[in-house]
Amino acid sequence: MTINLADNDIASRVLLLARSATTAVPLREMERLRDHAASMPDVAAATFAFSEEGTPSLRTALHELVAAGASPIVIVPIILPTDPSFEVWLRRTVQRWQAADSVPWPEIRVTPFLGTQPLLQELLAAVIGSDQTRPLDNGKTTATEGSIVPAQKRRVLVCMGGPCNAAGAGVVWGHLRNEQKRLSLRTTGDGSMSAKTSCLGPCSLAPVLQVWPEGTLYGGVDESGVDRIIHSHLLGGEIVDDLAYLPTGSKQRLR
Repeated sequence: MTINLADNDIASRVLLLARSATTAVPLREMERLRDHAASMPDVAAATFAFSEEGTPSLRTALHELVAAGASPIVIVPIILPTDPSFEVWLRRTVQRWQAADSVPWPEIRVTPFLGTQPLLQELLAAVIGSDQTRPLDNGKTTATEGSIVPAQKRRVLVCMGGPCNAAGAGVVWGHLRNEQKRLSLRTTGDGSMSAKTSCLGPCSLAPVLQVWPEGTLYGGVDESGVDRIIHSHLLGGEIVDDLAYLPTGSKQRLR
């Protein structure tokens, strides 16, 4: 499989790719964009997905398109600002998913990033000069009633340093958050919370996550690794030994 940059090619299936969305308003916006793309000439169908947190995930959406026999598939990254490392991550991640699938995949294409297109300047000019601008409400905010301190005993930190991002930390984070919601991990077992963090240190083991209170560091984690950590460590209290790396005091590489 080769991921190519599409210039003027129009695909039978279009997949709009954003980073994340977990509430109703951004999901409705993605639905509107999907419907607009689907109405374009020569586009047989359109869908959307998220590279991090949100449903459907990129992996789920791609597998559904592959199962439906879609060919070719064009991914449209709706991401600003432009991040060159995102395309590297996307290429490696899709190739990994394809290699693990017994079903042949169609050609996957990727459009140029929106931020690199000259039409973006016209769009900015139209928005800035629009008569639909509106003032922000500068009034006083309504006082809240306070917050409950969470009782969860476990914390999962997902490294978002440069090497981890390049190795797919975004999809690890998204899968963890989606499973946290699906399995009600905040209230199941000891209760687990998750958070993004800056560099955790062992960059050569990317992507890395760490589970507390034990402080267990896991390296080379993908979606299946997240599933194992959830069921064995978060819910069962047992460390996943073949993914865990102990502080030995010497340099370590991915096993």
